[in-house]
Amino acid sequence: MPRLGAFPLIALSLVALLPAPVLAQPAPPPERTINLLVYGDDPCPQGKGDEIVVCARRPESERYRIPKKLREKPAPSGGPGWGSQVATMEATQRQNLPNSCSVNGAAGFTGCTAQMLSQWFAERRMQESTGTP
Repeated sequence: MPRLGAFPLIALSLVALLPAPVLAQPAPPPERTINLLVYGDDPCPQGKGDEIVVCARRPESERYRIPKKLREKPAPSGGPGWGSQVATMEATQRQNLPNSCSVNGAAGFTGCTAQMLSQWFAERRMQESTGTP
């Protein structure tokens, strides 16, 4: 009686000897499509081989202009504008810069005298505009 333990090995070796199925031929690469913008009377270039060239014609006056998408103002998003965002960032970082009259940052103390003088001049202008001595 043959041993059953060797049966799977024999079956695997027989399967390995069978001819491998013929591999399918690889599909040809897709043709190349090129999209171009041409202006005025410029000719649309011809494709080479299996290339497909698609041309969109624009008037000559648009040749050196910024694209229309970039010229349009974006719709208001309801959030703060760019200018106010920059002002907020500058105000937040100003306390770490020199001449800021702050204990934070290098030379933060150097702005204390300038801040006191600005406050004094503002009070003085206020007194002159109200007429109080």
